[in-house]
Amino acid sequence: MEFLSDVILDTLIDGFKLLPFLFITYLIMEYLEHRTGDKTQQIVQKAGKFGPLFGGIIGAFPQCGFSAAASNLYAGRVITLGTLIAIYLSTSDEMLPLFISSNEIAADRMVKIIAVKAALGIFYGFLVDFILRSYRRYKKRAENDPVRIEELCKREHCHCEEDSPKISAHRGRSDDASADNQKISKAKIAKETHTPHEHSHEGHGNIFKSAFIHTLHIFIYVLIFTFVLNTLIELIGEDTISAFLNRNAVVSHVLAGIIGLIPNCAASIIITTLYLNSMITFGTMMSGLLVGAGVGLLILYRVNEGKVRNLQITGILYLIGTFTGLILDLLRFSI
Repeated sequence: MEFLSDVILDTLIDGFKLLPFLFITYLIMEYLEHRTGDKTQQIVQKAGKFGPLFGGIIGAFPQCGFSAAASNLYAGRVITLGTLIAIYLSTSDEMLPLFISSNEIAADRMVKIIAVKAALGIFYGFLVDFILRSYRRYKKRAENDPVRIEELCKREHCHCEEDSPKISAHRGRSDDASADNQKISKAKIAKETHTPHEHSHEGHGNIFKSAFIHTLHIFIYVLIFTFVLNTLIELIGEDTISAFLNRNAVVSHVLAGIIGLIPNCAASIIITTLYLNSMITFGTMMSGLLVGAGVGLLILYRVNEGKVRNLQITGILYLIGTFTGLILDLLRFSI
């Protein structure tokens, strides 16, 4: 009983130390998202072949809904697969708030880690697009998929095919439409069909409310995982757990990648906490965080047509993340 009391006490102390830092961090993130969210999505939509560049850079910024928005845009083929992969890889979800609240990672080191994730996202994004275009040219197919308005409309319930004359023209449903109206750009289509996610853009009061709710949710996640981790450490021993995770490099990266596939913030919380407790290597952390796309994958499976294609995208993301993390460890690369 005394053992359990000590674990609970340590968990609560560790958790409540994070609260003010988490709230301030999420308040800043909410403010940035309210001020820049629509602009960043428009930049990616208009980027064309340079989509992975802008996707990797913008995905690295702390915007909690961007991976979900990217899944919607890809479902409508407004962005390429490479751009989607770049955003997924560069998205850090809860890594940054936990780094800030821990006070164990210097600011310049945080920036370097985020920059590495963004650079890897950009590189692999361009690589995926290059391979896909080359394959399609070999098969004598169109290099890019046609825009699919149905998926975006289905996800957003906007009925844009009925309400928007431009989109009706694009889909060939308007007999009176001219050729100019039919040549609508992907960016214009996405702008007319996309509805911002659940965060309200009206007033700073909502920003405080959103930040508080987000902080509360993450605080609960952190408490749960910290309790489990503290219990394991007490029962098994920190040295034993660390030895198990680092005994076989391949196994640790495989496990980190599997955790990264958890379709919410729990993945980045688990991976980041293990790293902050010096229980996994930098490369192992990168394996999990590169694979982790937050709710992006969950949204992808909901709105993107074709289960096989979605599984392929998941496989590509998993292989890229775990392979890269393993290479970083083999090269003894760390920040």
